[in-house]
Amino acid sequence: MKNHPNFNAIMECLHKIFQDEMAGIIRYLHYSFMIMGHNRIPIQKWLRDRADESKMHAIAIGEKITSLEGHPPVVTTKIEETNMHNVDQLLKESLVFEEQALEHYRELAKLAQGDIALEDFARDFVRKETEHVDEVRKMLRKEK
Repeated sequence: MKNHPNFNAIMECLHKIFQDEMAGIIRYLHYSFMIMGHNRIPIQKWLRDRADESKMHAIAIGEKITSLEGHPPVVTTKIEETNMHNVDQLLKESLVFEEQALEHYRELAKLAQGDIALEDFARDFVRKETEHVDEVRKMLRKEK
């Protein structure tokens, strides 16, 4: 893999994804604490499931980084606190986060061309992140 022409860019992209996923854990846990009202329990569960999923993604990416003899970063991407905690606002922020993650996984798939295993690894995450984006978009849709 170190002979791959995009090795350095791949490692940089993996680091970026790792930082995003670690930030996702914090983001979704924070959101889950801030949900109030009669729909709190199912929304809180959904948000905590997203935090767990970010954790699993971070683990997979961290393992990939170390398998490539890299070192996962100990910092996350910056998380903005808007102090706006209504469900619609949190979902809109989630959508931005999920779309960013999707773009980073697409970038990884593009960079990995020529390494079938890494490309498939990235494509699997593209599929998962696309499903997340679609799910959040549906949640933001208003009934007619």
